[in-house]
Amino acid sequence: MAVSANPDDVLVTYSLGSCLGVTVHDPVRRIGGLIHCMLPLSKIDPAKAQERPCLFVDLGVPLLLKEMLNQGAHKEDFVIKVAGASSVLDNRGLFRIGERNYTVLRRILWKNGLLIAAEEVGGNVSRTLRLKIATGQVVLKAGGKEIEI
Repeated sequence: MAVSANPDDVLVTYSLGSCLGVTVHDPVRRIGGLIHCMLPLSKIDPAKAQERPCLFVDLGVPLLLKEMLNQGAHKEDFVIKVAGASSVLDNRGLFRIGERNYTVLRRILWKNGLLIAAEEVGGNVSRTLRLKIATGQVVLKAGGKEIEI
């Protein structure tokens, strides 16, 4: 997880397969954050969750939102964009980790009265996600192509 108010910063996360990448940007105050979560629920490994809470959607996303607010962002101005949640290593759908990551995220956002402005989730591709702090632009790279979401 990273949060920045430096307009020169570009936050990047790589290899979003079943993992979930979430960007939050406050365009008024030009504060942005990005998190890369691997698993939906921390209860599967409480010790790991205490050591590295951002690995888990249920702990990491609330931490990201809290840090955005701590740095001066306003919740009503949040622009949230999401990528990942694919089934790269789970073609038969046995574990559905990507789908579960996305479901937990949606619950957390709903409980906080927040909506997703754009998303590129599912499928079976790995993605790279970039957030430009100055503009809030989110660029997604997958399969050799780049798009703005």
